[in-house]
Amino acid sequence: MNIANNWKDYEIIDMANGEKLERWGNIKLVRPDPQIIWKEKSFPKEWEKANAVYKRSNKGGGGWNYKTKLPESWQIKYKQLTFNIKPMGFKHTGLFPEQAVNWDWMINKIQEAKRPIKVLNLFAYTGGASVACLYAGASVCHVDSSKGMVAWAKENVASSGLQDRPIRYIVDDVVKFVNREIRRGNKYDAIIMDPPSYGRGASGEIWQFENNISDLIKLCTNVLSNNPLFFFINSYTTGISGEVLGNLLKLNLNNFEGKISSGEIGLPMINSKLVLPCGIYGRWEI
Repeated sequence: MNIANNWKDYEIIDMANGEKLERWGNIKLVRPDPQIIWKEKSFPKEWEKANAVYKRSNKGGGGWNYKTKLPESWQIKYKQLTFNIKPMGFKHTGLFPEQAVNWDWMINKIQEAKRPIKVLNLFAYTGGASVACLYAGASVCHVDSSKGMVAWAKENVASSGLQDRPIRYIVDDVVKFVNREIRRGNKYDAIIMDPPSYGRGASGEIWQFENNISDLIKLCTNVLSNNPLFFFINSYTTGISGEVLGNLLKLNLNNFEGKISSGEIGLPMINSKLVLPCGIYGRWEI
């Protein structure tokens, strides 16, 4: 497992009973996590210090229970990158801290390439990977069907002082956009995608991971440059293993020389040996 263990502004303080107690800067949140099936709290008194708790509803969904007044948004840093955090309606904060281990990998790949790298970031959300690739010196095309998420990504790029770097923001359905790029003859040296388990595009297009992911990977091979650097897939889809993503890359990138790897990413809990598994990845790299 690849563990994101270089954070200073984020940490898991404790986890038990389907919940994790986290510190985001100087604010402590409790959020649900289905992987946490053990019941014993390691630091029971720490839970009383939470500023807000997200509770699921029996009818589906849920909401935040604020113990103290929180700012509308606040910032945390990861190395030289700065991100804006906002508690959202569905337990999220706008950032997945476990992705830091992938950002580090992308930054290293881009910097070690020692040539201009064009990155296509699909289902790009609030732009964690876009910020990392910009910082590394790449040019980025950031694509997401949500106007609000793209606006948030712009905030993160600006907060990291990278607003003058070459980035295009596209609010569109990913498949439609890639098809247009094929027709235009546009090519990219690196492709990143973080597809949802289920979603709708900008015009109501339905996306379902199991049904659509293989076709999308195949489609994206048509916008890879003649000298590609990497193809990276991240997923949180339940029941899919990293090996599945590796197999999809093997099947669809068999015309490209390079190596394929896959696995899990996770977050450590402080003052313990516990690690929370958070997602999977598959990557092809030169």
